[in-house]
Amino acid sequence: MFACGPRAALSHRSAGALHGLRASAARKIDVTVPGRSRRERAGINVHRSITLTPEELTRVNAIPCTSVARTLFDLAEVVGERPVERACEQAEKMGVFDLRAVERQLARNASRPGARRLRAVLDKHHLWGEPTESELEEDFLALVRGAGLPRPERQYWITLPDGGTPIRADFAWPAQRVVVETDGRRPHGTRQAFERDRRNGQRLAAAGWKPIRTTGRQIREERVRIARTVAQLLRI
Repeated sequence: MFACGPRAALSHRSAGALHGLRASAARKIDVTVPGRSRRERAGINVHRSITLTPEELTRVNAIPCTSVARTLFDLAEVVGERPVERACEQAEKMGVFDLRAVERQLARNASRPGARRLRAVLDKHHLWGEPTESELEEDFLALVRGAGLPRPERQYWITLPDGGTPIRADFAWPAQRVVVETDGRRPHGTRQAFERDRRNGQRLAAAGWKPIRTTGRQIREERVRIARTVAQLLRI
């Protein structure tokens, strides 16, 4: 990379691998250099950019590379929609997905081929504005009403015989011992919350409850299946 100049940065597939967003089996290293230089280097895919800004550069393990947002944009120019989708999902899991930074990439590079692909991925997965926890709960209640299911208890506290901390369930049908948790991105996004949620699910199951988790995307796009699953658990 040093052969490409002091302002060169690892990018595209190579930066995606360095950030841990997706593995790369490419034989050549992807490097972006600012400006319009025509210099070629053996074993290196040299990408030239006149829009590269300091905000779009970072270091990982002391290696200069493009930021996560810029890397996602660049990936959208060299790989298909599904790999871009997986890279975005991985960035979310790692807690490094910054929607506003991605939006800035799209605004600055609207005419580039990668813009359409990345925007399609964001629109498909509703990343422009994930509903809040309360909105997800309202959506689930609408699903329950539309399917003719019994109305659940909301924010229902459950004290289990194991003596552990009481659990507050998003929705519960106590008589049937059914619990539904609606997972938004942020309320359950930390590692500590992730572990707590799984632990609570295990505790509920051990005590004879039937807990399930569902997401905003499933509530919006798989309403019939979710309603059928809840009905089966309620034995309706």
